[in-house]
Amino acid sequence: MGRFLPLLYPFISLAVLLLIWEGSVRFFAIPDYLLPSPAAVWQALLTGFRDGSLWPHIATTLGETLSGYAIGSLLAIVLGVALAESRTFEQFVYPLLVALQATPKVALGPIILVWFGFGMLSKIVLVTLVCFFPLFVNTVNGIRRADSELLDACRAFSASRRWLLFHVKLPSAAGEIFAGLQIGVALALIGAVVAEFLSAQNGLGYLIASSSVSMSLSSMFAGVVLLALIGLCGAQTVRWLQHRLVFWEGGAAVRHQRHKKPGDR
Repeated sequence: MGRFLPLLYPFISLAVLLLIWEGSVRFFAIPDYLLPSPAAVWQALLTGFRDGSLWPHIATTLGETLSGYAIGSLLAIVLGVALAESRTFEQFVYPLLVALQATPKVALGPIILVWFGFGMLSKIVLVTLVCFFPLFVNTVNGIRRADSELLDACRAFSASRRWLLFHVKLPSAAGEIFAGLQIGVALALIGAVVAEFLSAQNGLGYLIASSSVSMSLSSMFAGVVLLALIGLCGAQTVRWLQHRLVFWEGGAAVRHQRHKKPGDR
């Protein structure tokens, strides 16, 4: 039973929040065009799933998000490794990447639409740009924080630079890389929704924007709920992969707790 308690706590908080929401709408007699009740949002979700109107929007947003997230994550890790391993590459490329990150992506949106068209490709490009930088920075920092004593010991046994990268530096940076991947999930969804706000015919962002025109707040909230669920599932998937793949960090944390003295913090 103790294993399932951490999973139960968020559902309790959600239930309390929904009860407060439902009670406030009824007690203050708030009209649906200002704040729909949870029951109205649930009905909008059920109706959308039953008549099939929600599925194309979900599929479009998922396709844009996953494609841009995969491309952005791959580029971030590759360029992060290259920059961490080469001071020359850092001097030539890093200032340009910082300048690109400092540029608001909404400002780049119209340019991306002109270059890549109004289809899915422009959305994927924007998602890639949005989720790239946090993972890139985490990769660089993680690699550069590798244990210097361990690196020196390996070099003493004639370990090659490639061997050090794949057997010492990347495993040492794995925790920070997965942290960047978790941040990237939320940013990828933001990028997809912003791109759909700019120009789209499908997608949850398009659904929210079109529902705002017709003042259908229940449909807008339904789109927001679906985005939240997608983001939650994505973040939990990355966390699960981290626990499975970066198993040595979990073991170190457990050993630390076991050897911790009662008076230690």
